[in-house]
Amino acid sequence: MQQPLTEEKVFKDPVHNYIHVQDTVIWRLINTKEFQRLRRIRQLGTTYLTFHGAEHSRFSHSLGVYEITRRIISQFERSGYKDWIPEERLLTLCAALLHDLGHGPFSHSIEEAFQMNHEDWTCRIILEDTGITEILQEVEEDFPQKVASVICKKYEHDIVVNLVSSPLDADRMDYLLRDAYYTGVNYGTIDIDRILRVLRPYHGRVVVKESGMHAIEDYLMSRYQMYWQVYFHPVTRSSEIILRQVFRRAKQLFQKGYSFRFMIEPLTDLFRGGINVQQYLQLDEALVQATFMQWTSESDELLSDLCSRFIHRKLYKYVEMESLDMETIDEIRRSFAAAGLHPEYDLEIDFPTDLPYDVFRPGEGFHGKQILLLDRQERLREISEVSDIVRSISGIHRGRYHLYYPQDKLERALPMLPDSIKELFEIR
Repeated sequence: MQQPLTEEKVFKDPVHNYIHVQDTVIWRLINTKEFQRLRRIRQLGTTYLTFHGAEHSRFSHSLGVYEITRRIISQFERSGYKDWIPEERLLTLCAALLHDLGHGPFSHSIEEAFQMNHEDWTCRIILEDTGITEILQEVEEDFPQKVASVICKKYEHDIVVNLVSSPLDADRMDYLLRDAYYTGVNYGTIDIDRILRVLRPYHGRVVVKESGMHAIEDYLMSRYQMYWQVYFHPVTRSSEIILRQVFRRAKQLFQKGYSFRFMIEPLTDLFRGGINVQQYLQLDEALVQATFMQWTSESDELLSDLCSRFIHRKLYKYVEMESLDMETIDEIRRSFAAAGLHPEYDLEIDFPTDLPYDVFRPGEGFHGKQILLLDRQERLREISEVSDIVRSISGIHRGRYHLYYPQDKLERALPMLPDSIKELFEIR
């Protein structure tokens, strides 16, 4: 049986003011090397190249998700809701704390480049031979499996999964507040206290008291705005494109037997596709950026150029297009190749999309992607059935095509480009 701490520990936090740790297990997990590694992984990847304040880490976000979850559970327990199982408190808190444990350097960019999934790595770190596993096994022999099943959304009780992963979970609430704070924008400033007060455990899942609908509308609109103003910012997309291209080019060179002037072991095994948990845990952003700095001197001009652009923030420019067909794309690529440009690396087509809310459709029943309102007669209704605001943004996939390119290279190739391409890229 795990004992509470003899004295509560607190972290001072700019978003939640204080983060309260009351359990020995949580305190020990925070102090493992696996969890401390998250200090060296930025929460927002390359967004710091657009919003200079966005230097916050997965460590601080994970603590924030834990704190919001702790507050929700405390409210459930104080109110004595019969649909909450007190024995699942520690399980839920551990899953909330550890949910991002498997993120790698620059998070989603490295996942795309190497076809990895951070949730898979999170579960491996929890289940394999790590300090995290050892601590969780002291609770119960199968406790690591239970925590992993919550994170992978396979745990038998949906209410536990809802708190960690759902359209209205502790993860989303913290990253909206935290990302807005560190980027300096106002879109994510949701009324967290009001939202937490109107959450209810009901028939095995988390629902919202109907009187709190307006706070949820504000939350969904904030998420919508944050995606288009911060997460999908075209300059951030440019830096992510260059980052992915660095990984792609290095992987191509490695597979061709290229002799790197600088290479470090975890990356070697990453390129081979055989990296294990202990090697993966060595990967952080300091290691990757140090490697990129060394690669600016590589003899492969393309890799050297891409690394220099990323390190020194010489990002690709972009033009917007309402529509784009394959015939136009093929024409651009042919023109680039004829002008001495590299069509695979000197042109990237991006079409950012987001689904702000998965609207309920009659006949489909309720599922985990919906926010349910509980009225005074204890009837459940999906929020888009009631809210005009939510209905107006439900199902929207908004976006324009963005064509990214290295402006300096394009300008040098200008004499060899046809007028149609010059006009397309607004170059004279």
